[in-house]
Amino acid sequence: MSEEVKPESVSLYPASAAATPEQEVVCIFGTGDLGRSLGQRLLQSGYRLVYGSRKPHSCGPIPPGAQVMSHEAAAQSTSLVFVCVHREHYDFLETLAPQLNGKFLVDVSNNLEKNMYPEANAEYLQRLIPGAHVVKAFNTLSAWALQNGPSDANRQVYLCGNNPEAKQAVAVISTKLGFTVQDRGSLSAARELEDFPLQLFPEWRLPMRLTVGLTAFFFFYLLTRDVIYAYVNEGRDISFRIMMSLANKVFPSVSLILLSLCYLPGVIAGFFQLYRGTKYKRFPDWLDRWMLCRKQLGLIALALASLHVLYTLIIPIRYYVRFRLAGSTISQIKNNKTSSFDTTMAWRTDSYYSIGALGFGLYLLLGISSLPSVSNALSWREFSFIQSKLGYLTLFFCTFHTYLYGWDRFLYVSQYKWYSPPGYMLCLVVPSLVLVFKLLLHAHTHTQKNNTFKLM
Repeated sequence: MSEEVKPESVSLYPASAAATPEQEVVCIFGTGDLGRSLGQRLLQSGYRLVYGSRKPHSCGPIPPGAQVMSHEAAAQSTSLVFVCVHREHYDFLETLAPQLNGKFLVDVSNNLEKNMYPEANAEYLQRLIPGAHVVKAFNTLSAWALQNGPSDANRQVYLCGNNPEAKQAVAVISTKLGFTVQDRGSLSAARELEDFPLQLFPEWRLPMRLTVGLTAFFFFYLLTRDVIYAYVNEGRDISFRIMMSLANKVFPSVSLILLSLCYLPGVIAGFFQLYRGTKYKRFPDWLDRWMLCRKQLGLIALALASLHVLYTLIIPIRYYVRFRLAGSTISQIKNNKTSSFDTTMAWRTDSYYSIGALGFGLYLLLGISSLPSVSNALSWREFSFIQSKLGYLTLFFCTFHTYLYGWDRFLYVSQYKWYSPPGYMLCLVVPSLVLVFKLLLHAHTHTQKNNTFKLM
């Protein structure tokens, strides 16, 4: 009887369901959260998976269907290895240099802070194993995103490396996993990729600063006009209005300005093109940055508009409103007098609320269409129609809603407390200018098209 040969690897899946020989083999060093999630995704995409471990028989839980081998055996079984270990544990890879020579190594590591080491992790790995071809990739995706896949249709795999064949191999795997690929160039870009996960909402910084600045301005402006003015000039303490009334003036004011700032750069860009006589020259950097953050400005504006709607719905149940309503009713009963119905006021309030509801509905449509899962299902013409045509219609409705709110109050001197205009008048300046300038651009474009048609 021949001597029993102990297998070099441990299979965690029944032999009947083992991977077919035609399946491409991929190796992963590391069985942490990222290594397990990536491995599960690879198995689901049809790859045969091998884990390299110091202790193949006691390495902890890994996805069913994978095999566990020693690092040496795992490295020899494939041409592509995912290195899912921290940089401080890279030392053991030096001993595997002969087995990893000529192989494609995918470094997925990140650091806890920027400039933690003098060189990027991927560059350090390349220096440890000069015979291998290192590619930096998958470090911008979390274990959750790898396990669940690109559910929002906007997950990207950034990669960089010096060897085109190695990058192509990683790009093919990324595509099979359902991700899109962005090649960032040579391995010298690895530090930039490793800094990506450490950034905190980089695209939201300018919109958030603008929002905070506008909110602070309108809050203190309205606080001075409404609360402090009443206390100084009339001796009334209405500070309780800060929580509801004041907030319900600040939110819509900032929201309307932010919405208009989404479309103002497009108007400015149009005038730039008219001035230059061409649409192929690059815009100034400040205008480029402004246009790139329009989505964030719009989403913040939608959030503030939603708060405005919520605060408005709460108004009837406020103690102050119920107290005033009860006092007015009792006063009419005592005096045996009923106020006459004002048709003009009814038209004004109904129009004000109706236009506001329509504007908010379009607001929601703009926000929903900006979601990647929705925008990817739209053609470019459909997306442009919603974000441009309906966007300007939304701006018009919201601006008209504010004009109806003001009605004819701008004619009364009592509205200009301490010679300052009401807050709603200030927030109308930017959207009104945007709409006027857009009409001028549209009229100019229409005239040019007519002239061109006549010359044909």
